[in-house]
Amino acid sequence: MKTLITALAFLFVGVQTFEAQTLVNQTLVHDGNNREYAIYIPASYDGNQEVPLLFNFHGGGGNIVDYMSDVDMRPIADTANFLLVYPQAVPDPGNGGSTSWMHKAPTTFDDVPFVEAMIDAVGSEYMIDNNRIYVCGYSLGGEFTYELACSLNHRIAAAGAVARTMQGETFNNCAPQHPTGVLTILGTADAISDYNGIIFNGIQYYMSAAETHEYWATANNCVANPTMTTIANTNTSDGSSVERYTWTDASGCAYVEHLKVINGGHDWPGAFGNMDIDASREAWMFFDQLCEQPVGLNEKPDSSERKLNKIIDLMGRELKENAVGINIYQYSDGTIEKRVKAN
Repeated sequence: MKTLITALAFLFVGVQTFEAQTLVNQTLVHDGNNREYAIYIPASYDGNQEVPLLFNFHGGGGNIVDYMSDVDMRPIADTANFLLVYPQAVPDPGNGGSTSWMHKAPTTFDDVPFVEAMIDAVGSEYMIDNNRIYVCGYSLGGEFTYELACSLNHRIAAAGAVARTMQGETFNNCAPQHPTGVLTILGTADAISDYNGIIFNGIQYYMSAAETHEYWATANNCVANPTMTTIANTNTSDGSSVERYTWTDASGCAYVEHLKVINGGHDWPGAFGNMDIDASREAWMFFDQLCEQPVGLNEKPDSSERKLNKIIDLMGRELKENAVGINIYQYSDGTIEKRVKAN
């Protein structure tokens, strides 16, 4: 798979400058296609120490410019000192040419390698902390973050999905190799991404919010029952309120968090919709508080000597091997595997 950075700051790409901060529009030739992304370098970045890297993926049919105007995380990058990337999706022929990260079946299209190519490209030019690479996104972009947390797990520390639950196919094929933080911000009245999931003709296309959280809480060895706190309803005119649910492991690390926007729609809170929280800040605060990862995420762990610890279901109940339903195998090296046993 050939990848080449062909655009430099003062040639085709163009540069926007905000005081000492810089937004660079890059072009990456990947699998024969010119792929685009914008990278923001905050003024606090000096190139002498490794900093986190955060990707933010636009929704279906979106583009970098419009998305950044609505969901601008640059002020947070300035104060927190992380590199920020806004990638551009390509048209999906199976969906009327709408720009999309996950093209409609049947297709062989896969944008996961493109994201890994961007990580490598950014890492070749800037000092990034490979243990602190995060992804977040809105709507279809949020859906893609689950896929990255699963399929690119050896590079991704945590994911944040706004206005989307986990896709059924991603759910059925996910096998994270290390504790992986997951934040969701979901509206209970979302008419586009149903909070309770989508089942059609017996096929589960999207998991419910509850199933999504149960899966990641189990995968991260968190307690089955989360703690809940009510967030102050500071804006009573937006017609919604927020509850925070947090799942922690035995050491108190919060690996799964859900901001439940009651009566919320298909929104990015703080930008549009609910105004009691700022989804951009919530995402970064979640990523920033995650416990340190014990193993470099850019290296796949050696599982040759791993041993099976136990088998559990989505509720954390221990199972016998080959029990009917979803079986989650937990191993001594911290990896897990999810297997589905039919009747």
